[in-house]
Amino acid sequence: MNAPFPSVLSRPATRPFNPCFSSGPCAKRPGWDVSALAGALVGRSHRSAEGRARLNEVIVRSASTLGVPEGWKVGIVPASDTGAMEMALWSLLGPRPVDVLAFESFSALWAQDIVSQLKLDNARVFKADYGSLPDLAQVDWAHDVVLAWNGTTSGVCLPHADVIPPTHDGLVICDATSAAFAMDLPWDRLDVVTWSWQKALGGEAAHGMIALSPRAQARLETFQPPRALPKIFRLTAKGALIEGIFKGDTINTPSMLCVEDALDSLEWARSVGGLEGLKARSQASLAAVSEWVARTDWVEFLATNKAERSSTSICLRIVAPWFLALERPAQMAALKKMLAVLEHEKVAFDIGSYRDAPAGLRIWGGATVEPADVAALLPWLDWAFAQITPAA
Repeated sequence: MNAPFPSVLSRPATRPFNPCFSSGPCAKRPGWDVSALAGALVGRSHRSAEGRARLNEVIVRSASTLGVPEGWKVGIVPASDTGAMEMALWSLLGPRPVDVLAFESFSALWAQDIVSQLKLDNARVFKADYGSLPDLAQVDWAHDVVLAWNGTTSGVCLPHADVIPPTHDGLVICDATSAAFAMDLPWDRLDVVTWSWQKALGGEAAHGMIALSPRAQARLETFQPPRALPKIFRLTAKGALIEGIFKGDTINTPSMLCVEDALDSLEWARSVGGLEGLKARSQASLAAVSEWVARTDWVEFLATNKAERSSTSICLRIVAPWFLALERPAQMAALKKMLAVLEHEKVAFDIGSYRDAPAGLRIWGGATVEPADVAALLPWLDWAFAQITPAA
């Protein structure tokens, strides 16, 4: 049983060193400042030998850090993770029926695009409310399957690799934007994986990455989509992969400032122990929040199953009786007041729940956030909630 919420709270003495807990773009790595970009190849073409080399270095180091298997191809693509996912959906879907898992805003968007834009009449959508996963037993793995490994707006993630059978006939297309560089991804059970620099690396927006298994590559080279593809979606030419995309020859012009920032983030990732170190930092933030939630009665995890709780997009819902008694507009107004208190004190920016989610908080717990900052934030949440709690 959670402890009663205290009627009087003192203003906390310790503030987070970095109050940036946004879920995208996310906090820069500890110690970052603009001098990290001093060596950026500005004013030079990304097609130059030096430009291609730096782009290829991002590809190589990203693949190495994430443990992408031999035989996969990794490339930098336009329009962040959204562009990478749309590229995969428009280029690959059609030969088989499609099953889509929709359990938060972005996975629901992929479902909408597949049904309403691609107009695939052999698509099935398995939905779940915020806080839960769909019934995975309904999925037919002979179909192509589209899923998010981690729900950025719901704080729900797939619990382990075994939810995907080791052998499956269809392709598994995985949006991993808030899982990559913070969680283990079962590369042997996935076929397309997408992410962006702006999440767990703390990079800048607008650049996506896509990784293709040999099976996905074979699909691209043998399947001609029955639809027009804009240039920024094209991964093949004359029935063959455009190999340059996977060596730093990007489809459109990237920001070399962002490239330098990505390289800086990848070097920092190496310095903290690579993927294992990144995962440990994220898990430490989740552990701090979990301990606090266990002794706090006005808030609960949005993810009802502990095994499915995200360590990056840590989503909480407010469950104080007076708050739950309010209509949705009044709840959002009260939440807005609480967030304004936190921003005024400069202890937390951008931690409101996603606009479609239940009213509550969303704290980014990716590796670039210091676990000590998360721990320092929690007493401030109690204090700020007390400021908006009606007097008895």
